[in-house]
Amino acid sequence: MKYVIGIDQSTQGTKALLFDERGSMVKRVDTPHRQIINEQGWVSHDMEEVLQNTLQVAKDVVLGAGIDKADVVAVGISNQRETSVLWDKESGKALNHAIVWQCSRAAEICKRPKIAAAAEMIRERTGIFLSPYFPAAKIAWLLEHTEGAKEKAAAHTICHGTVDSFLVYRLSREHVYRTDYSNASRTQLFDLQDLTWNAKICELFGIDPENMPQVTDSDGDYGTTDLGGFLEHPVPIHAAMGDSHAALFGQGCFESGMTKATYGTGSSVMMNVGEKPVFSPHGVVSSIGWGMQGKVTYVLEGNINYTGAVISWLKDQVQLISSAKETAALAKAANPEDRTYLVPAFTGLGAPYWKDDATAILTGMTRTTGKNEIVKAAVECIAYQIADIVEIMGKDSGLPLAQLRVDGGPTGNEYLMQFQSDLLRIPVSVAPIEELSGMGAAYAAGIGCGLYRKEEIFRTEGRTTYTPKADAKAVEEKKAGWSNAVAQVMGA
Repeated sequence: MKYVIGIDQSTQGTKALLFDERGSMVKRVDTPHRQIINEQGWVSHDMEEVLQNTLQVAKDVVLGAGIDKADVVAVGISNQRETSVLWDKESGKALNHAIVWQCSRAAEICKRPKIAAAAEMIRERTGIFLSPYFPAAKIAWLLEHTEGAKEKAAAHTICHGTVDSFLVYRLSREHVYRTDYSNASRTQLFDLQDLTWNAKICELFGIDPENMPQVTDSDGDYGTTDLGGFLEHPVPIHAAMGDSHAALFGQGCFESGMTKATYGTGSSVMMNVGEKPVFSPHGVVSSIGWGMQGKVTYVLEGNINYTGAVISWLKDQVQLISSAKETAALAKAANPEDRTYLVPAFTGLGAPYWKDDATAILTGMTRTTGKNEIVKAAVECIAYQIADIVEIMGKDSGLPLAQLRVDGGPTGNEYLMQFQSDLLRIPVSVAPIEELSGMGAAYAAGIGCGLYRKEEIFRTEGRTTYTPKADAKAVEEKKAGWSNAVAQVMGA
């Protein structure tokens, strides 16, 4: 039996997933890393810690499965996107903590007159609305605020990019400096139509495109790794994909119009739109799903800052729950007539509103609103945000949406999944495993190295499907209440 390791380096931690030659998951190991948050609300990660965790979980998943490590044939990587890293080309050491995608400390850079004036050009070339959410501003901030970075950039002894490129550089024996099309398309520096780093946009942000990684296929060659000396013989790193793109791939969304939502700390809603980009005027962005065999697949995507993180807020800050598993029962027990809404703009609003300075609100409460009703509002706000994006995608693409495929930890919440189906008036199909990002990367690596056949590896059995049950008129009234709540935040 041969095996592929899928490494899913995400916001809260790092997972290693072991898949056998039939594509079945044999073992999972994960470990958290620190969320470094200062008094200004800046969110950072220590990439040296992340790297060591990555090596550890990869070793542990092999040892825990009890397999011969000589039977591992490839590694694939999926990664938290937009999180931006700066490191030294010679030593490979991170020069500063990474700026996490949630962090908006680079907002001032986007407001600079030259950059702000070029916002429409940036959107036309990259498919992305100007925002500190994306790596262009984050990398610019790191270059400006990291000691010695400007000198290293001028001497071309610096590397910068997304988490995948850092991990590939450090894990590969050859110090391969590459990223894939999916991650490149999320930087706000990559031209979606020319498929190159856009020199003019890079210049606006003070970034030398020569210092950016080489862009290659998502199932391409990223060098070889022995996982820090653990493997006796090095194996190819044969895939790198942004986590949401890897989940789309893992969901088998290969046809135009097929759409998935990943429920994690935040959420990504992504629609396959085919071989030509579709540009949306309504707040969702154009990206590349993946590049394989020299051909790219385009997507529409909307990103939400706070979905699963809302449940963490309930547990850690508000202390209304002790475990995420409690939320479904509490939401079901809430008064169904209560019209409390939570708009979780804790660090601004992402798609489709893009209001960086928005703050969160609880609105619509009455004297009878209690714990259950607040938990219900927190759960429902996840579904409302996703529905907003799905509906826009359907209109802007002109593609019919027959089903929403979903993955991620919160999909185990039956109340949330049923409510999502009721809002969208279409079936919601839950993947049989949570780890679609790591699975997608592992499958891409397995296909890339010849272990898997794409036509055979993807299966549909074991999915749980929720169909609409709620009264349509009642749903429209709830959606109107949500829209009013969002309008309060947007007008603040």
